[in-house]
Amino acid sequence: ITTTIKGTIPTWINGSFLRNGPGKFEFGEDRYTHWFDGMAMMHRFHICEGNVTYSSRFLRSDSYVLNSERNRIVVSEFGTLAMPDPCKNIFARFFSRFTIPKATDNAGVNFVKYKGDYYVSTETNYMRRVDPQSLETKEKVDWSQYVAVNAATAHPHYDRDGATYNMGNSYGTSGFFYNIIRVPPPEENAAKEDSEDLNGAQVICSIQASESRKPSYFHSFVMSENYIVFVEQPIKLDLLKFMLYRIAGKSFHKVMTWDPTYETIFHLVNRHTGKSEVKYCAAPMFTLHQINAFEDSGFLVMDMCCGDDGEVIADYTLENLRRDTGEEMDKVNAFRLLQQKYFSYNSVSVCIIVQTKTNPGEVYMTHEELHDDELLQYGGLEFPQINYDQYNGRPYRYFYACGFGHVFGDSLLKMDVHTKELKVWRYPGFFPSEPVFVASPRATEEDDGVVLSVIITPREEKSTFLLVLDAKTFTELGRAEVPVNIPYGTHGVFNGMEQNST
Repeated sequence: ITTTIKGTIPTWINGSFLRNGPGKFEFGEDRYTHWFDGMAMMHRFHICEGNVTYSSRFLRSDSYVLNSERNRIVVSEFGTLAMPDPCKNIFARFFSRFTIPKATDNAGVNFVKYKGDYYVSTETNYMRRVDPQSLETKEKVDWSQYVAVNAATAHPHYDRDGATYNMGNSYGTSGFFYNIIRVPPPEENAAKEDSEDLNGAQVICSIQASESRKPSYFHSFVMSENYIVFVEQPIKLDLLKFMLYRIAGKSFHKVMTWDPTYETIFHLVNRHTGKSEVKYCAAPMFTLHQINAFEDSGFLVMDMCCGDDGEVIADYTLENLRRDTGEEMDKVNAFRLLQQKYFSYNSVSVCIIVQTKTNPGEVYMTHEELHDDELLQYGGLEFPQINYDQYNGRPYRYFYACGFGHVFGDSLLKMDVHTKELKVWRYPGFFPSEPVFVASPRATEEDDGVVLSVIITPREEKSTFLLVLDAKTFTELGRAEVPVNIPYGTHGVFNGMEQNST
């Protein structure tokens, strides 16, 4: 459908802004209880010559199809357990609780690329290839058919040679492992059918969990030019409860617990050799998204969004979101961590003291906040994004994020990590999605471009819009108003090199 343009959309923006997220929470009389559980809905804002069109589609996952056909929740999700079929007799319903539930393919977290093809992904072993133009659902891809992992994240990283890196997990009689996966770039002369799968993927490093019965939950990781940093945090998954949670009638997120008696462990892995030799320990902290990591004068610096209370995931039940009390979330702040050297390091925004511990191969770290008190009035920040193509894994200066004064983001922020200067876009009652940076084709500076965000306006009927900000000044250039309600999404990408799909 067409949109109504207010202001000006720069004519140099040519491509599609793709978004993903939960979009359907009811089937018959059944209701999902957690925001993460909604059936995946894909969105496309096609931008060309200053005009914008909008389209959306539900992902035709097996979960969506089965739930629709039976008009009830058949497949369990993160926060909602599918109950036995009421049409079965009492014995069949009882024994169905002892069957291991199938992982969902409701890939509602992110758009990702492997070998040049777009997929939508979640945190199970399943992804779905999609057509980035029509949003048509293609084949289901199972990570476990290519590498020995039981699941993978929805936040891979890309190197400058075209390879993709991700994190997965595996468990068996020898324990629980966090695995770093590398998917090779598409071969220059490979047949198209050979590039549509994950052939050639390999696990380059396996990290044993510090406690195999209680491994850590993880959502993402960071990668510099030579290193991958995996954060083992004190959000623990109790494997015994996990095996029994269906019998007990509990959803998956109920077996995850925040346990601040555990330290946070940073595993530094050389991504070329796959070796992990030193553990870097820090105070208990919770993190979903990291900002960037880079190497500087023999040091590895890592910036991340984190907080000191991992109970925050419980805030995202639909009951809490619909209540809309306006209460502030726990603060989520950016931290800069130093690794690889055992002494203090000073620059404009870094002052870290790292102390060796008595245990061999372990180093204890402290942190410095990347912001000043001004950020606190915006409730902390999340959904960080940078000029990824040019600065991921390299020294950088700016990142963009949502300010979280409510359970959902209610402002857009631009942070200068050198000066701690903050720029803000904010309107009462408007809820921005994750900001995505798009560089100008003639960019000579890091912030030369625009920031795109979908703005949800729940107090106004059918008035969602795509916002375009000047990334340098953080002022509004224009907006494309959509005459339909769009649900709040999770993550997205800008596809600036659209090709005809097969």
